[in-house]
Amino acid sequence: MLDRRNEELIAESLKKREREREEDVRGAFYRDTTAIIHSSPFRRLKHKTQVFFAPSNDHICTRMEHVLHVASIASTICRPLGLDTELAWAIGMGHDLGHTPFGHVGERIISSISQERGIGAFEHEINSLRVVDFLADNGKGLNLTYAVRDGIVSHNGEALRVRIKPTFEIKDFASIDSRKGLLPATYEGAVVRFSDSIAYLGRDFEDASRLGILKGKQLPEIVSSRLGTTNGEIINSLVNDIIASASKEEGIGFSDRIFEAVEAFGAFNYENIYRSSILNGYTRYFTRLIKLITSYLEEIYSSYGLDRSGYDSERNMLAAGFFNHIRDMHPLYIAREGSDRRMIVDYVAGMTDTFCLDCANEILKPEHLNDEIEMSQTGKWFDALV
Repeated sequence: MLDRRNEELIAESLKKREREREEDVRGAFYRDTTAIIHSSPFRRLKHKTQVFFAPSNDHICTRMEHVLHVASIASTICRPLGLDTELAWAIGMGHDLGHTPFGHVGERIISSISQERGIGAFEHEINSLRVVDFLADNGKGLNLTYAVRDGIVSHNGEALRVRIKPTFEIKDFASIDSRKGLLPATYEGAVVRFSDSIAYLGRDFEDASRLGILKGKQLPEIVSSRLGTTNGEIINSLVNDIIASASKEEGIGFSDRIFEAVEAFGAFNYENIYRSSILNGYTRYFTRLIKLITSYLEEIYSSYGLDRSGYDSERNMLAAGFFNHIRDMHPLYIAREGSDRRMIVDYVAGMTDTFCLDCANEILKPEHLNDEIEMSQTGKWFDALV
């Protein structure tokens, strides 16, 4: 059994919200799950890339599927360990709400843009906390419990670890500006962190195989013999190992034998998937796309400020939608942060893949310039009148 005595010392703080509210029959953590499900950032995950941009392929994992996998795996691990499955489910559902369009490729691009503008590196874990605390629900945030927010900001599943023991400490979220060194306060948060890795390792391999990216390359023998060769086998092996290896002395983690295979699996995926030519191609294309959108928004914001007529004169839906956004959010940025410096980067980071592509069309296709011609019979039928 896991030692929960230290966690009991902070039990009251784990369910605390920034704004007090009377709890209902759902309980604190299940209520957080429902708040996440009904939020706009969650709905947008269905059109955000997990690893591969393949919007027309129904069988390639999207960001929404990934968070569902993580929540399901985490809940499964927590059940036999006597942990809170509802807390694990809520953290899993919310952990990627701050992810960018186009997956980690998009994250790196937006981080570069953010640093160029002097507002620091962009990390989706930190931004996910920012989303649930501030950006969601038109600047109100989702008012989640401390334990869920802690699990979200501490979920860095890309940094593979053999074990994690919770800190059982209350963080000062306002002082956090990097994911480096962050560890969850709860066992459930630790479980979600491992579940993130479990969810993407096999599924990324499966998707890459389906898309023909691996070109016949097989998993290393240490992986196939110890974990399996299909995503289902891999998840089953890793989940059962986590459950069997949990201890009050060392917390949550893998056995040494299985972790060797996990490290080999991660190295294989990085070499053959994440550094593949197709993802390098994504980087070049999506860099141009995201920089185009960001530069355009900065240009019109610099020119028009809060003057609606200027945005209307652009005659495109991106400008109109952006004005509606800044009209609602600008006062909240000033009140909360004393500055609007992050407003455009936040706006772009919240976009879906499909919306980014639509934005490029709005910027680059000057269809509105032909409106007067289209309204003119002479212009519309000029060929017949020659």
